[in-house]
Amino acid sequence: MHPSTNIFSLQGSPPSYLSHYHTSSPFCVDVQNPTPFYSFQAGVNTPQFMSSNNSTSDEAEEYQKDVMNERKQRKKVSNRESARRSRMKKRRQLDELWSQVMWLRNENHQLLQKLNCVLESSEKVTEENAQLKEETSELKQMISDMQLHNQSPFSCFRDDIV
Repeated sequence: MHPSTNIFSLQGSPPSYLSHYHTSSPFCVDVQNPTPFYSFQAGVNTPQFMSSNNSTSDEAEEYQKDVMNERKQRKKVSNRESARRSRMKKRRQLDELWSQVMWLRNENHQLLQKLNCVLESSEKVTEENAQLKEETSELKQMISDMQLHNQSPFSCFRDDIV
C-alpha cells in the first residue's frame, strides 16, 4: 500500500454527491499512523468547508464518543431494569414457595392430628375387642359348663338344687 491511498479506489467510484470534485480524493490512509479514522490530505482539492480538518475530526471523534457514551448509558439502564425485573421475579417465586411451605406445614399438622385421633380410636377399639373376646370366652365356658351339668337325665331332681 502506498503512503497515501485513494479510498475510492478501494470501494469503487466516488459517491454521486462528490461528482463535481476531481477524482483524486481528499481522504487518505496514513500508513505510518494507522487509525480507524481517515485524515485529510493537505492541498488536494480540499473543499472550503473541510479546510479546518482538526476541528472537524475532533468534532467527529467527540460525536462518536457521545454516541458511544449514550449507547453505554442506555445499556446500563437496560441492564439495571433487567436486573430489577429478575430480582422481582425471584422475590415473587420465593414468596410463592414460602406460601407453599406454610400451606404444606398446616396440612401436615392437620393430617398428624387426624392420624393421632385415628390411632387413639384404634387403641380403644383394640382394647374393647380384647375385652369382648374375653367375655365371649367366659360366656362360652359357662354355657359349656351348663350343658355338661344338664346332660344327666335326672338333673332336675337333684338334691343340691333347692
